[in-house]
Amino acid sequence: MVEVAPRDGLQNEPGAVVATAVKLELIRLLGQSGLRRIEATAFVSARRVPQMADHDALLRALPRLQGVRYPVLTPNLVGLEAAIAAGAEEVAVFGAASETFSHKNIHCSIAQSLQRFEQVVRAAQRHAVPVRGYVSCAVGCPYEGAIAPAAVAALADALYQLGCYEISLGDTIGVGTPRTVTAMLEAVGARVPRERLAGHFHDTYGQALANVYAALEFGVAVFDASVAGLGGCPYAPGASGNVASEDLLYLLDGLAIETGVRMDALLAAGSYICRALGRATHSRVAQARQCSQPRPGVRGSDVGRQHPWQ
Repeated sequence: MVEVAPRDGLQNEPGAVVATAVKLELIRLLGQSGLRRIEATAFVSARRVPQMADHDALLRALPRLQGVRYPVLTPNLVGLEAAIAAGAEEVAVFGAASETFSHKNIHCSIAQSLQRFEQVVRAAQRHAVPVRGYVSCAVGCPYEGAIAPAAVAALADALYQLGCYEISLGDTIGVGTPRTVTAMLEAVGARVPRERLAGHFHDTYGQALANVYAALEFGVAVFDASVAGLGGCPYAPGASGNVASEDLLYLLDGLAIETGVRMDALLAAGSYICRALGRATHSRVAQARQCSQPRPGVRGSDVGRQHPWQ
């Protein structure tokens, strides 16, 4: 499980900028849950992404928990150099399988983005810093509609050939179904080893967990998720957040897949950030657990009768 809430979950959070101290506490709680990869921040323009303006201070102050890695997003060479100066030990680049989305999101074509990423990867390699690659719009695009699996495979292969150790395939607007996700994975898997692939599914149409299961069946063993289902995309109207980490863990636990992550601690992290943001959780597991708690004046035995499946 790769936790992306501190970056992908918070980067487009509306309203006041989330305090650095709140982010650090969230990351500490996530690390204590047993998560070993927590995407911490993004070294991007503070003007374009105000929620990530504290990237330098946050990275320098991260709790150094044993075995926990903190990748950060670095879309260009300037971002990479700043991240390495602040102590980054792993970085990520972010491309799109849609030309229109690429222009909207990072203001360049797919080909131009690969030129930028090559600079980032080469510089990262000189510092012995591993690079993860993201492919957004891996199933559909808000501007172009369905994306051809061959286009996703071409970009994923290009990032892999550049030197990205892992390629995360993102259903950015959450339109995928097990059939379309499997078709995309088959195209990508013909060019990139399956053990180098990860899934990044949004839950706009309620298909994220079904798509995770389809990817598991295909052989993908790494999945991005965001605690409390935080997230969204400013360039993808109507897109909801990432699959909730709590819900992903519930699925994996139910399949007897060992993750090393504790549900109680993960729920505590989700509860903390939702209180800090003043919003309700989007995790179905967290919602169910909240409903199962005895209400004032209601005996535990009454709750059990109301929820016979417990």
